[in-house]
Amino acid sequence: MVSQQQEHRLQELGDFLRTRRARLTPEEVDLPRGSRRKTPGLRRAEVAQLVGVSVDWYTWLEQGRPITPSTQVLERLVQALRLDANERNHLFLLAHQQPPPALVLEPEVVSPALQHFLDQFGSRPAFVSGRRWDTLAWNDAGCAIFGDFHLRTGRERNTIWTIFTNPLSRQFIVDWEEDARLLLAQFRSSCGRHPEDPQLTELIHDLMLSSPEFRAWWPDHEVLSGQEGRKTLNHPQVGYLMFERLTFQVFDTPDLKVTVYTPLEEADTPRKLEQLLKQWYQHKDQESHIHDGKI
Repeated sequence: MVSQQQEHRLQELGDFLRTRRARLTPEEVDLPRGSRRKTPGLRRAEVAQLVGVSVDWYTWLEQGRPITPSTQVLERLVQALRLDANERNHLFLLAHQQPPPALVLEPEVVSPALQHFLDQFGSRPAFVSGRRWDTLAWNDAGCAIFGDFHLRTGRERNTIWTIFTNPLSRQFIVDWEEDARLLLAQFRSSCGRHPEDPQLTELIHDLMLSSPEFRAWWPDHEVLSGQEGRKTLNHPQVGYLMFERLTFQVFDTPDLKVTVYTPLEEADTPRKLEQLLKQWYQHKDQESHIHDGKI
């Protein structure tokens, strides 16, 4: 028995397929135009031919019949109807009620608009991290607190690698073990989105070799979603700093996450942060003069 909600979803799927079929011409999919074509777009029989299914089966799909196409058939529909990434995602949600499996992982790029967004946080440290928790972008306040990210390369920009392999992180992060366990559970949860990513597999393998704590805790399979809460740091120059940490996903590219540290009044954090930012800007200005040949 098909529920009213399922019936509506299947009808939406059929309507979606019809509109995508109607916008294509036979020439665009390397089929002959033929004669006596009364309506624009492809015929159902032509789509069925491209996908490799019977005309009756495809007709039932467009009619909203309660049939469940396989992942392989849906992928062939994506190719036949020339669907883009957003349309592919929509098709799988309508047909399977879940997102499609990931395609080949694309390079992670931070847009100028997203970088501008980070820069607008002013005295709040803010970062963009990717699917493997590499820090891809940051603002000046982030460098003032956590060090110059421009000088870091490769694994040095990976949050999990730094937390578990850099001895300085244990002095810098107050309650290091609690924080490391929390981040590890969140990292494990995000890893579930890309179980076949070879670089992620390599990172986990190297962490198992390099960190006794990671090696001991990873088999626990603890998972958590979301990254928010208080964070206390012990900065080597100004002492204790207290923040609220909030992380959210970028809508268009959900593998990218924005993390913002909002300074709390406790431990005189705003004043100390301004002091560190002033020193950072002086450093940047000096570096700029050196680069311009003025020093």
